Amino acid sequence: MHASPSRRRFIYQTAALSLTAWLGPRVFARGKSPNERLNLGIIGTANRAKSNIDQIRDENIVAICDVDENFANKLSIDFPSAQIFTDFRELIELPELDGVVVSTADHTHAPAAAAALRRGLHVYCEKPLTHSVHEARVLATLAKESGKATQMGTQIHAGENYRRVVELIQGGVIGAVRECHVWCEKTWSGGERPAEAQEVPRHLHWDLWLGPAPARPYHSAYVPANWRRWWDFGGGTLGDMGCHYLDLAHWALELRHPATIAAEGPPVHAETTPEWLIVTWQYAARAGRGPLIVKWYDGNKRPDALLAEAGIPDKKNGLLFVGEKGMLWSDYNGRQLLPAERFKDAVIPEPSIPKSIGHHAEWVRACKEGTPTTCNFDYSGALTEAVLLGNVAFRTGQTLEWDGPAARVTNAPEAARFIQREYRPGWKL
Repeated sequence: MHASPSRRRFIYQTAALSLTAWLGPRVFARGKSPNERLNLGIIGTANRAKSNIDQIRDENIVAICDVDENFANKLSIDFPSAQIFTDFRELIELPELDGVVVSTADHTHAPAAAAALRRGLHVYCEKPLTHSVHEARVLATLAKESGKATQMGTQIHAGENYRRVVELIQGGVIGAVRECHVWCEKTWSGGERPAEAQEVPRHLHWDLWLGPAPARPYHSAYVPANWRRWWDFGGGTLGDMGCHYLDLAHWALELRHPATIAAEGPPVHAETTPEWLIVTWQYAARAGRGPLIVKWYDGNKRPDALLAEAGIPDKKNGLLFVGEKGMLWSDYNGRQLLPAERFKDAVIPEPSIPKSIGHHAEWVRACKEGTPTTCNFDYSGALTEAVLLGNVAFRTGQTLEWDGPAARVTNAPEAARFIQREYRPGWKL
């Protein structure tokens, strides 16, 4: 027999307005026809930003901002009429803007996105949504208050594979899920802080790149590519990849706030992120579901015993949902019910989650028509909070007890400085 569809799957099947209720507050953003182009500002233009820009270049790019003048000038060749800025705070004040695309380093995501929302602009922001837990809660609140269209850059969320996995989990094919293991072979780890200062390149506005982070001399160890290794600017492998892989767990299992968070790894370094990390989030039981454990592994760590039991020891990245009837493995593009022989006659739910028009296209349409996005700042803010709490648990060396509604750790006062970081003078959230 078919399993009864979960409430969320029922919502998907009934009506678009109900879908909006699932996604969070409806975005009231009407005012442009579908065929009218948005006036967008681009904040951050190189590396990851290039992919974002390629997806929205059919809109009207009226402003470009990058602290590296070489990067900004290169992009301006494609958009010769766009104004060029080095300080995003000046770009955001342009009266003709409808929205911004933020693709900077993690530590400047929140100041840029918050300023844009307060200015009444729609915002697309790369993952992780923020650099700190407090910033994520602030952005979710601002997005709700503003009613603007928001989307975090977890692009794989728009893929068909994730949709089928959600349907399998919520359709009860592997039964009640008690554990979810998530692993990523990637590693971002640093070293010692450079002892010497280097001359700042003439094309780089180093003080603006630092933004709200503590002042330090310029060094090529940080930019353009390795800032993720440093706590002041990034969150290591968990900060980089957690929102991509844990997104599927949050979506399929309808997660929000963990009850406790614990982490293990190598000795904590004051400056740089760990070579490997294992994080355990425990979620309390709720109506229709028992307690649940979600576990993250990065670097060279994996749930090897479970993978061997499942018969898939060679999977370098992915998620393994452990249910009362069996297991389900998935990565970005594939999925397997395990053990395969147990599920050879399983009844697979018919596709019920609507096909995405594209992750960036969802946001563009939301800006114009007020339609919902799937990774709005309410959903992605909670996801980002959970991800970043893993780093907080690691840096404090404590099992954190988390009061989700109040956004505070109740048992470890030393965690407060990692939950909400102090901004450098001249910068605000």
